[in-house]
Amino acid sequence: MVVPMTTTTTGRLAVPGATLHYEVRGRGPVLLISQSGEGDAGRSADLVGRLTDDYTVVTYDRRGLSRSTLDDPARGVRMAEHGDDVHRLLAALTDEPALMLGCSLGAVIGLHVAVRHPGQLGVLVAHEPVAPRLLPAAGRAHHEAELAEIQRLYRREGLAPALKAIAGVLGIDPAGSQAEPGLTPQPMTPSRIANFGFFIEHDFTAVIDDDLPVTELAGTPTRIVPAVGRTTPRTVFDYRCAQELAGLLGTEPVEFPGGHNGNTTHPRAYADQLRGQLAAAP
Repeated sequence: MVVPMTTTTTGRLAVPGATLHYEVRGRGPVLLISQSGEGDAGRSADLVGRLTDDYTVVTYDRRGLSRSTLDDPARGVRMAEHGDDVHRLLAALTDEPALMLGCSLGAVIGLHVAVRHPGQLGVLVAHEPVAPRLLPAAGRAHHEAELAEIQRLYRREGLAPALKAIAGVLGIDPAGSQAEPGLTPQPMTPSRIANFGFFIEHDFTAVIDDDLPVTELAGTPTRIVPAVGRTTPRTVFDYRCAQELAGLLGTEPVEFPGGHNGNTTHPRAYADQLRGQLAAAP
């Protein structure tokens, strides 16, 4: 049974070590969207608005971001905890296999759920997962070092240089020069600045220290769809992670509109591609 929610509903869920803020809108099968970077429940508003006729769309603030508070803010977070948060959130909303779109860090969270909670996800679209453990040893060490260096840069020089470095590592076009018209503005508010700080200080460490059991991914009952951005450079870290994931699963990456942040820069075309992938036969 799916909890019926046809209007926008907000809620709070206590989980070990934190309290999560979440939002639910639409009707149909449950589709949880786990955002990338500093993104909270409102990050993909333009995308969500194009999915609610077909899905009950769940978005949330990851622990440590915006309205999802930590019991001990200094403690940080682990990727397994992010995965457990999604597990508990979905369990509170539905007892049927859910659909999930995970973007970047959100894709890694989805991989944790798929392995550690078999059957809870029917389909996971994993868009450019930032998961060094998917790479061969040398590439893994190189990109873990890159993330650690961005943390040091952030501490030395602040947010602006760190964001430039992140864009370079992930192949992001900071100007969004090819974005669809009429998008909802995403100003650099104090809340968003704070979210970036938590993301760089704590989520980067969670990625570096991640213990994702990569060898178990091929055996999960979840249909995992590795996805890449059409304009993401083929040589960057996140694209290569998606390629390695596809190879592990014996498939090919599916191309989505835009680049690493295509869910926010190309919401119309992205929604169309996502809908098709979620409905595709196994």
